[in-house]
Amino acid sequence: MKAARGLATLAAGMLFGFGLSVSTMIRPEVVLSFLRFQDFGLMLVMGGAVIVVLLAYKLAPRLMMRPLLDDHFHEHPSVWNRNTAVGAALFGVGWGLCGVCPGPAIAGLGAGNWSLLWALAGIALGALVQGLRAK
Repeated sequence: MKAARGLATLAAGMLFGFGLSVSTMIRPEVVLSFLRFQDFGLMLVMGGAVIVVLLAYKLAPRLMMRPLLDDHFHEHPSVWNRNTAVGAALFGVGWGLCGVCPGPAIAGLGAGNWSLLWALAGIALGALVQGLRAK
């Protein structure tokens, strides 16, 4: 069962990276043109992703007795507080300044866009600072 979960995770990650690559979300200039309201192609990508996730989270528990690789469906409670709002704002500012999100940056490395290493270093540094601050 553990091997099946690992393979499913690998397949999902590969599918996700492929989708980011095909949608051109791995190119910061495309993301920045979307954020400047010059190119709305990524709106379709994000809208499609929201619909797929919404359907999966709402319909899968109703149509299946249990998930394929677990014994029950899990709830994912979220808590909104000051730290969440500040983190979301910082993430949004960083995304808006450089046009890079962590998932597409990693997928972009797979496509040979090595300049994304700078953005990933900044993301890692921000995560480290937040982790140290949260202690």
